[in-house]
Amino acid sequence: MWPFSRNLPPAQAADVASPEPPYPSASVNDIIQALPDPALMVDGQGRVLHANALARDVLETDPQGLHLSASIRNPAVLEAVAAAVAGEEAVSVEYELRVPMLRSFLAHVAPLGQGQGALLVLRDLTREQQIERMRADFVANASHELRTPLTALTGFLETILGAARNDEKAQAKFLGLMRSQAERMRRLIDDLLSLSRIEMNEHVRPQGEVDLNQVAAHVCDVLSGMARELGCEVSLSADGPLLVTGSRDELVQVVQNLAENAIKYGSSGKRVDIALRHDDGFAELTVRDHGPGIAAEHIPRLTERFYRVNVQESRSRGGTGLGLAIVKHIVSRHRGRLSIASELGKGSEFSVRIPLKT
Repeated sequence: MWPFSRNLPPAQAADVASPEPPYPSASVNDIIQALPDPALMVDGQGRVLHANALARDVLETDPQGLHLSASIRNPAVLEAVAAAVAGEEAVSVEYELRVPMLRSFLAHVAPLGQGQGALLVLRDLTREQQIERMRADFVANASHELRTPLTALTGFLETILGAARNDEKAQAKFLGLMRSQAERMRRLIDDLLSLSRIEMNEHVRPQGEVDLNQVAAHVCDVLSGMARELGCEVSLSADGPLLVTGSRDELVQVVQNLAENAIKYGSSGKRVDIALRHDDGFAELTVRDHGPGIAAEHIPRLTERFYRVNVQESRSRGGTGLGLAIVKHIVSRHRGRLSIASELGKGSEFSVRIPLKT
């Protein structure tokens, strides 16, 4: 007898002991939809009977009514489901989904009775693995990249405390250099943290509404001072509002990183052109400079962390070697694509395509 029936009169207690069902029975589909993880139920032939909204979102399709192999092609998962349908014990197997981006799951497969089907629940491990990878990458990258400016700072301090102890002119010079190295370390740490945050959430598509035209106009205003100092003209052209689903702050980072790189490294061409247009369901942003261009062998590696075509030039211009890596991961999070084209002596073109908001 339930605890709350103890103090009721006998007649009422009897009613509680054997009540009519107080609520309508939940359907199997209702139960599947209520689960907190992506879940699918298959019948004895492997056809998907039910799939909750989380599963449809992960698989980016509605698998209901289709054989499970039409949406999940991982042999280990399919074998586990076949075994569960045959009545074997529940098992858990690791499962990776590589499209539209890499995500990791622990697939738990349980039988529903021999020959009756199976329940498949996917526990998303992506964030946990990305956090662990982020920690390891941050330590490795920070320790490597911070060593150079820290060594420089140590050398400047030793000079100020030693040979230049009484030389005010030399001290002023070295203090300026120390400030520059400290600023470089700050930019490096900021970019490393930014990249780590983006990678950690890359599998989660942002949900805001952003007009890329407004983002590009804002970036042009922000960089106008730099462009004037370097004698570079920045032009902006667009063919109407370009609404995309995304994060405004992250898309500002994309446009600003691309435009800033074009101004810094392509200013010898005296012009940077930023163009936006509709293209078959996509918003396309193109940033083109008319500078020295980039040799073909460098292009495939430009989005790697800390890869630089010219290390000394990049550092002298305040680059951290992380800007294009940040761009690549933000574009990936927005389900877009980054492409790079360049020719020596004729400049470079960076294009980003992001699906228009539907």
